[in-house]
Amino acid sequence: MSASDFDMDRLTDDQDDYDEDEDTLDGRFLIFSLGERNYGIEIKYITEIVGLQTITEIPDMPSYIKGVINLRGKVVALIDVRNRFKMTEIGYTEKTCVVILNIHGQLVGLIVDTVREVIKINENQMEEAPRFSETEGSRFIKALAKVKNDVKILLNTDRIIKEEDVNALETVLSN
Repeated sequence: MSASDFDMDRLTDDQDDYDEDEDTLDGRFLIFSLGERNYGIEIKYITEIVGLQTITEIPDMPSYIKGVINLRGKVVALIDVRNRFKMTEIGYTEKTCVVILNIHGQLVGLIVDTVREVIKINENQMEEAPRFSETEGSRFIKALAKVKNDVKILLNTDRIIKEEDVNALETVLSN
């Protein structure tokens, strides 16, 4: 299955207690993987999931901002999450996906290894992430979730991209 074939309904967990009449997305997370690690982003920030497309590079951007794509007439900045988290780079594959988010009023695409599922995570399954120091890496983590026998790293979407990067992108994209 290619990334462009994703249907959010097919990503729901069989154990999910999703109610179609429910009008809230609170507590629902899209789980994606980078290597063997599982991360989660709140569904309410996600607009769609697409396959990787031709990327137009933008000069003088941080290395984790890979460039922009044209998504149905809208310019979307792409962040390679592996690069952002200072993980070993691997080549993109047919499983590589772009998760489109709205961050700070800007459409941003997160390049991830693969999308896994959509699950509901209750507050009682979450723990505050340990803060060994105020390192840049720890600022990305909102919480850790215990789901079955696994731990999911829940991300703080507002901090994946720095405000100065948003401002730089807005300047480039408005010209």
